[in-house]
Amino acid sequence: MAKNAFMKELTPSAELAKVVGSKPLPRTEVVKKLWAYIKKNKLQDAKNKRNINADETLKVIFGKSVVNMFEMTKLVSKHLS
Repeated sequence: MAKNAFMKELTPSAELAKVVGSKPLPRTEVVKKLWAYIKKNKLQDAKNKRNINADETLKVIFGKSVVNMFEMTKLVSKHLS
């Protein structure tokens, strides 16, 4: 049976690996680990929960200091191969 696209394991870039680890992961796991990192470091905006205030590590991945949760997935895709 073919794996669907969501379950395909992708290799994180060196920058993304600082957050999610360097071993290949399905996109769903990458997003889960990113959210764990965001919550652990209290990076979710207090007023607008859809926004993430990137720390130095995430700024390198996102390319900017504030992203919304919908934009985050698209920006992270550039770091998966």
